[in-house]
Amino acid sequence: KKRQRGCFHMQPPVPNGRGRIPISGVGGQDGHIPACAAHPRPGGRRPQQLSMSLGPFVPGCHCQQVPPNGGEVAAVVTQEFFDGIVNHVDGEFPGKRFYTRSAFLEALTSFPGFGRAGDPDGSKREIAAFFAHVTHETGHLRFVEEICDASRRYWDEKRAGEYPCAAGKSYHGRGPLQLTWNYNYGAAGESIGFDGLGSPETVAEDPVVAFKTALWYWMEKVHPLLAAGGGFGATIRAINGGECGGGSPKAVARRVRFYLEYCQRFGVAPGDNLTC
Repeated sequence: KKRQRGCFHMQPPVPNGRGRIPISGVGGQDGHIPACAAHPRPGGRRPQQLSMSLGPFVPGCHCQQVPPNGGEVAAVVTQEFFDGIVNHVDGEFPGKRFYTRSAFLEALTSFPGFGRAGDPDGSKREIAAFFAHVTHETGHLRFVEEICDASRRYWDEKRAGEYPCAAGKSYHGRGPLQLTWNYNYGAAGESIGFDGLGSPETVAEDPVVAFKTALWYWMEKVHPLLAAGGGFGATIRAINGGECGGGSPKAVARRVRFYLEYCQRFGVAPGDNLTC
């Protein structure tokens, strides 16, 4: 299922010089969350705990133990880096007050496998990839909710038996990766602990929940691709396959440009297979 949100893809904003990260680099069909994501398994196992387990196996546990990564990621995602995204353009926008580094780091504690895609360079590439997509989807963290096609509710009736839509609720894009469709809200809610179907607006009201939905989807559908050695192009296909294969070359180019910017900022080579 793909939601049509092409009008969200705007031209890159004109930088104001305060927050831009300089670089010489490349310069639904819309940034939806594309696939039906899994919900908690029997025994309380959550998908993100199974996606990338690098720690030692503990007898009696359903999954391997992953040491906390908060300090390591925080050293990469500094306040300066985060502010550089937010302050890329002038003006007041909803996301500028909503998205904060502290909310991201708090959400991160629920996803210890994030930023652990292989060696240290691979981990930095994963962080760069995540924020490249977040930057693209939110227009440099300016927007919390989808800015067009607001009349659509994004109800997938074929999945309504498993994830029933609540009367009067809309499952349009919200949050850093623009979570969309009833089945994704339902699965995300079950996994991270909020009423995704009954109160989808929570994603636009609570910044920690917003970042948790983005990290939840990332660990389910994107992180395993990087852990298996896939390049940035594979992450584009996982986030929005409709852009690939000539579907939206400008959108792909923008995602790649942001990724290259952040890789340079983190001092890591971007790797191969950048496009899709």
